[in-house]
Amino acid sequence: MKAKQRQGVPVGTRVAVLGAGSWGTTFAKILSDGGADVVLWARRPELAREITEGRRNSDYLPGINLPIGLRATPHLDQALAGAEQVFISVPSQSLRENLVLMEPFLEPDAILVSLMKGVERGSGQRMSQIIEEMLPIDPHHIAAISGPNLALEIAREQPTAAVVSSTSLETAQAVAILATNRYFRSYVNTDVIGTEFGGVLKNLIAVAIGIVDGVGYGENTKASIITRGLVEMTDFAVAYGAQPETLAGLAGLGDLIATCQSPLSRNNTAGRLLGQGYSIADVVKQMQQTTEGLASVGPILDLARAKGVDMPIVEQVRQVLAGTLKPRDIAPHLTTDSAEPQGERTIDDGQAHGSAALWGSVKRTLDQLRHGRRSPGGN
Repeated sequence: MKAKQRQGVPVGTRVAVLGAGSWGTTFAKILSDGGADVVLWARRPELAREITEGRRNSDYLPGINLPIGLRATPHLDQALAGAEQVFISVPSQSLRENLVLMEPFLEPDAILVSLMKGVERGSGQRMSQIIEEMLPIDPHHIAAISGPNLALEIAREQPTAAVVSSTSLETAQAVAILATNRYFRSYVNTDVIGTEFGGVLKNLIAVAIGIVDGVGYGENTKASIITRGLVEMTDFAVAYGAQPETLAGLAGLGDLIATCQSPLSRNNTAGRLLGQGYSIADVVKQMQQTTEGLASVGPILDLARAKGVDMPIVEQVRQVLAGTLKPRDIAPHLTTDSAEPQGERTIDDGQAHGSAALWGSVKRTLDQLRHGRRSPGGN
């Protein structure tokens, strides 16, 4: 039987999703609801059986019915067999070991898509850099997805958007077509650096917001930290070659808003527990899933120092994690190098794009979220 067509692309494309946590399972649902033939890799046989036979993942997505056609397997070779696109949703610190396991079973021209939002401790590398380093793969066949994507909301089919980024626009478009359905819209860009760093950096700001929330500070404090946090994110990412517009898009501002204000955010929850007086060891014990923001604080500060980027918010989060700063004393938006009044800026003063470009990007992002319009430049 001929595959159905959607937007000129065959529906039923064979894809694999590696990692059956909340985000991996949710993304498998997104792809399946969009018409792809999806196999989800779950390490635990009992979880794979529950997903395939019971159409549930009660550990990570309680109350969610999964698509009838979605299959899961504990066998990596079966998950990857014939997969044209492979979506990876494993903890960022375990990516290397998982890539070693995957390599023998990958199709030669498969597109690999990172769903992860972290940097590697030690190397400070982004996920796409690790994939390129570890596998014999054309860099144009690597993509990353980021955006305001709280898994449980999407699993409940509440409408949202994300951005697919690849150095190859053709690859980004191929992935975006599969990762689009009636409740999930994918935009595209070619700024992989900005897209990946946006997904990492917003986690750190969300931890700070959780801390001040746990302490009991109000909306003024949180709004100040979010706003100054976007400056830190943009300065950092631009220093590493990102486009400032990307940080004002779905992978930056959009994800920042969602992660900072939602109790569904693991990073926000971890920060709130810290603000309530729990130790970092207790917080890690209470969190059932990986909290990427906690693991990324050190590597990001190392990278920031290497480029001379000042990140007072992230630095104060580090101090709280280390126990050298009381949560109640956190006030990174008040921290400056000088008592002299400073000019407010939205991006590095030396950037040729200027603040007008950033505001234009913010406006385009809001338009995308409100109306679903595709701007000429993608995200």
